[in-house]
Amino acid sequence: IDSVAALVPRAEIEGEMGDSHVGLQARLMSQALRKMTGALNNSGTTAIFINQLREKIGVMFGSPETTTGGKALKFYASVRLDVRRIETLKDGTDAVGNRTRVKVVKNKVSPPFKQAEFDILYGQGISREGSLIDMGVEHGFIRKSGSWFTYEGEQLGQGKENARKFLLENVEVANEIEKKIKE
Repeated sequence: IDSVAALVPRAEIEGEMGDSHVGLQARLMSQALRKMTGALNNSGTTAIFINQLREKIGVMFGSPETTTGGKALKFYASVRLDVRRIETLKDGTDAVGNRTRVKVVKNKVSPPFKQAEFDILYGQGISREGSLIDMGVEHGFIRKSGSWFTYEGEQLGQGKENARKFLLENVEVANEIEKKIKE
């Protein structure tokens, strides 16, 4: 369901523009989740809810961020992920994608509070080559000195974008790095 914030209760649709509808969306979510959980469990279906962050007004301590739709979704969820854009990836002056961080906020099925960072390229999805470079640097297979990336004496490129393009063009080198990482 994309997005929880876009779900509109019937009373809000049928009401006037200026009417106050306090807590309607929270009640809608609570009721809907009570009805859905049994059906989802019986059918073995996974439901994915996408939500957005809003700012609480006047918060002096703690996080001022909150999600729409009340607390029911937080309670019913088995896994909650916090997905954020860290930076915009550029090729020269053109934006080609986003560096993304995903944190596991809640997890009932495995250990929580893990996080991962990866590149999402526009029109392509998650960058395999970008992940290979990150993991290669992390495990010491790829050496990074300044902005240059080097693998076994061979320069991959200056800057991550050029190194990524090198791995795209040289599939055997990319496969070799992937094999080493998996070992």
